[in-house]
Amino acid sequence: MSQHRQPGAPGRTGAVPALPDLPEATVSRLPEYLRALHALADSGHETVSSEGLANAVGVNSAKLRKDLSHLGSYGTRGVGYDVALLVDQISSVLGLTQCRAVALVGVGNLGHALAGYDGFANRGFRIAALLDADRSRVGELINGLVVQHIDELPQVVAEESISIGVIATPAPAAQAVADQLVAVGVTSILNFAPCVLSVPEGVDVRKVDLAIELQILSFHEHRKASLTALPATGGSALTALPGGLAATDTQEAIGT
Repeated sequence: MSQHRQPGAPGRTGAVPALPDLPEATVSRLPEYLRALHALADSGHETVSSEGLANAVGVNSAKLRKDLSHLGSYGTRGVGYDVALLVDQISSVLGLTQCRAVALVGVGNLGHALAGYDGFANRGFRIAALLDADRSRVGELINGLVVQHIDELPQVVAEESISIGVIATPAPAAQAVADQLVAVGVTSILNFAPCVLSVPEGVDVRKVDLAIELQILSFHEHRKASLTALPATGGSALTALPGGLAATDTQEAIGT
């Protein structure tokens, strides 16, 4: 269940407004709605139907309407949703009405690419600091930012009011980096390292593992290949097994 700071509670950026207690599945879809809405606004659309927005995101319209109802947005019958208003509502719930500073730790190949990505600024984020443990990388200029040593993390986080950290280090170093981030007050971490992090309660971690996503796609490719291999008639019959794999009649006969 989502947890939100109560109105008026102390924090680095002061009091925040009350937020609806949204299901995690809804929270995960809101950025997709926001991306589609920005595209609609850029193409000149002022309103959009629930079916149109759902199709743009790839969800069914009933699920979309339920998600948006959590925000108090129900649209207008025969008109749909006001695109600009919905952008404002979702941006507010996601905390994107301010530009959030982010610290990126690890400027190897992946970190270098992330540091050079200009799309973060359009989504409400600013890479405020680049850090690495390799002193040979310190001083390197990437997309206008100078790489600093990880030892500078406490000072950087304090100066830039950073609460979000991105880990793009090799797996063996990721836990130590996470510990350092947590120790200086970072409460949200995006982890690109292929490992599971252990963090205290109250620290949110999102994991991005490109290899796992490719392996899932590999399964689907394997499944499609096994299905297309089924003979139409005659020959050695193949029987589909769980996961879309196949076994011959001979294998079934001997119980394999």
